[in-house]
Amino acid sequence: MANTEARIDKWLWAARIFKTRSIAAAACKKGQVSMNGAQIKASRTIKAGDVVSVRKSPITYSFRVLQPIERRVGAKLIPEVLVDVTTPDQYELLEMSKISGFVGRAKGTGRPTKKERRSLDDFREDVPEFFGDFEFDLDDSEDDL
Repeated sequence: MANTEARIDKWLWAARIFKTRSIAAAACKKGQVSMNGAQIKASRTIKAGDVVSVRKSPITYSFRVLQPIERRVGAKLIPEVLVDVTTPDQYELLEMSKISGFVGRAKGTGRPTKKERRSLDDFREDVPEFFGDFEFDLDDSEDDL
């Protein structure tokens, strides 16, 4: 682990930020990974002390590189590899999105889940019936006009 530099896609995978290296490289290509405020390519090398920002909806995580590694390490060794420097307001945004419960499913992506269907049924039960108690008496005398 005496490397002084590492590729950003390998480091993101080795530091367990992304599940696979190809997903890490795709995130770099999409512009979801930046370093010191600038978007970077997957082949960019990083060194100790760099701050890497990763945009994973709905928030942007920030990490300070302690060790530029290219081989995946165990989860217990992650504190030796990086320091999470994400601002607290980003975590508040994450909590708010969890509390809101909005899944964000696109229109036309299929049937609602069982949980969504039950919440819709509960919502419909709470809506008052506006037109259920009215009686309309239509008089046939309008034909005389």
